[in-house]
Amino acid sequence: MTLRRLVLWRHGETDYNASGRMQGHIDSNLTEVGRNQARFAVPALARFSPDVVVASDLRRATDTATVFSEAVGVPLRFDKRLRETNLGHWQGKTGAEIDEEWPGGRAEWQTDATWTPPGGESRVEVAARATEVVAGLDEGTDETAVLCAHGGLITALTGSLLELPVGNWWQLGNISNCHWTVLARRETSGLAWRLIAYNVGITG
Repeated sequence: MTLRRLVLWRHGETDYNASGRMQGHIDSNLTEVGRNQARFAVPALARFSPDVVVASDLRRATDTATVFSEAVGVPLRFDKRLRETNLGHWQGKTGAEIDEEWPGGRAEWQTDATWTPPGGESRVEVAARATEVVAGLDEGTDETAVLCAHGGLITALTGSLLELPVGNWWQLGNISNCHWTVLARRETSGLAWRLIAYNVGITG
């Protein structure tokens, strides 16, 4: 096992974020605000001296990660396993539209990581595929990796890597656009991950 630090970085603001619509696997675009958020984050993230950046293959994550990799010169690759939760029939809808058509559904989804939106996937399933990415990195030589992904995936992956009870994952707060979470392994603690920082970022 080589990984010693993970930085889980959410993409910048998108047109769907700005209009309050659920994205899931919809390939939305960064707004100009989102691109600026990515640029502002570069100096702070560069201090982690990452060996590699792995991004979701959805455009909002690839574009965010590209801003960083081009500025710092860190290798960048893409992995569809880092995509956001597939929200099925909810994708493209506002919260109000979902509440009208599926009363109580969003509350269930927000508090139960095993619950699946209609036609979509659960956060437990999302965590499982994202954990595969981390396991693959562990087999390499990189010690610090930045994963540029999505808010729902980041909370699910954090809960999984910290080995929190699934019933408590909902207590992890949302990740803001272009904010990040840091997990690290202490030399004396073997393979266990520790939470170093959560939902940290640059505002402006």
